[in-house]
Amino acid sequence: MIPPGLILTYYGDDFTGPTDVMEALAGEGLETVLFLDVPTSGQLARFPNARAVGVAGESRSKSPEWMSANLPRIFGGLKRLGAPLCHYKVCSTFDSTAQVGSIGRAIDEGRSAFGGTWTPVVVGVPLLKRYVVFGNLFAAGGDGIHRIDRHPTMSRHPSTPMDEGDLLLHLARQTARSIALFDILDLRASDSDSRFREMLGRDPDVVLFDGLDDASLAAAGRLIWRHRGEPQFVVGSSGVEYALLSWWRAKGVLPAPVEFPNVGRVDRIVAVSGSCSPVTASQIRWAGANGFGIIALNVDAPDDVDAIEGAMTFLEAGRSVVLHTALGPDDPGLRRAMTPESNERLGARLGGILRELIAGSGVRRAVVCGGDTSARAGRQLGIHALTMRKPLAPGSPLCRAWADDPVFDGLEIAFKGGQVGGEDFFGLVQNGGAKRT
Repeated sequence: MIPPGLILTYYGDDFTGPTDVMEALAGEGLETVLFLDVPTSGQLARFPNARAVGVAGESRSKSPEWMSANLPRIFGGLKRLGAPLCHYKVCSTFDSTAQVGSIGRAIDEGRSAFGGTWTPVVVGVPLLKRYVVFGNLFAAGGDGIHRIDRHPTMSRHPSTPMDEGDLLLHLARQTARSIALFDILDLRASDSDSRFREMLGRDPDVVLFDGLDDASLAAAGRLIWRHRGEPQFVVGSSGVEYALLSWWRAKGVLPAPVEFPNVGRVDRIVAVSGSCSPVTASQIRWAGANGFGIIALNVDAPDDVDAIEGAMTFLEAGRSVVLHTALGPDDPGLRRAMTPESNERLGARLGGILRELIAGSGVRRAVVCGGDTSARAGRQLGIHALTMRKPLAPGSPLCRAWADDPVFDGLEIAFKGGQVGGEDFFGLVQNGGAKRT
């Protein structure tokens, strides 16, 4: 059975990924709260029925030195909450390097904080069209499924391009720990449990699980839950949660799934985008063709007065607005020499624009696009926690913001990863999850 109280804590290496986890858990009746830092006892007391607590972070865009300086405090705070599992949440594209967003360094720091004899790694999320087969990662993009090092976007990511599809080789660049693979044949074997015990007998530090379909995720969830330490540190995408939920559902120990109430259409939304994904570009173009005001931000401008004034003109005329820094990876205005420092400044800048527009217009529903952008933008609004309001697109739900400032408390906001959502995503947000007719 699932023990009472907190069942899981997690830290997201950017801001959009943790909302993906919240969507998976909350939809299965496990109340989940996402904080912007390790919560105080007073903040946590506002959510007495929480079964999962997350922290939205920014390590995906940080150096290993930053991670070693900051993750121990965060992991220590999460460990003190006493949940049996702690998940270091990464993007399902697993993009990282030894210099930026090192997942290997996170594993090293997590093992130091939580102890344990092995660290599970689950990356595949079939719901999001991310698959791991024989250790190789594949993801949907453009007109098909691509190995991640041939993906039209992730192979060209401006800060963490994926040039290796074999995750064992990719991870070995970032940590000296031993890594084993429990592949799809092992997961589907009739003697899967004995094979797994035999593997653990060889004392691997890290075990990567294949993830092709719901059945393979359920098998991984069973093995993680049965062979966990207390506490157990886990690394991966929201595939971690989907794996555990699949196993718990099979055992009949989950509460009834949640039916989220209708949130309705609003007259206007504001969106800011720091994403250079072609998926986000197509969504911005769709918005422009469907009545949204579109403003291309000049990242080299000394201030954002003109952009804010232009956006307010659209809003005062009753139109939604999207402000963006790029239309896809080939946008000629995109600065290729992106650094963690420039990303941080840009994210804070977009957050400042969003703050001014919400305060000045009275808009109560917003979108932030881009995982690296969202963390900085969210903090500019003074948000300290998020809870689930309504599913929109897989991995990007509409959330309720909790803040001390009443201007932002209760704001409905979606944090969208670059690769997430259909072409009409912004319309979906404005309509509260309903398709335009």
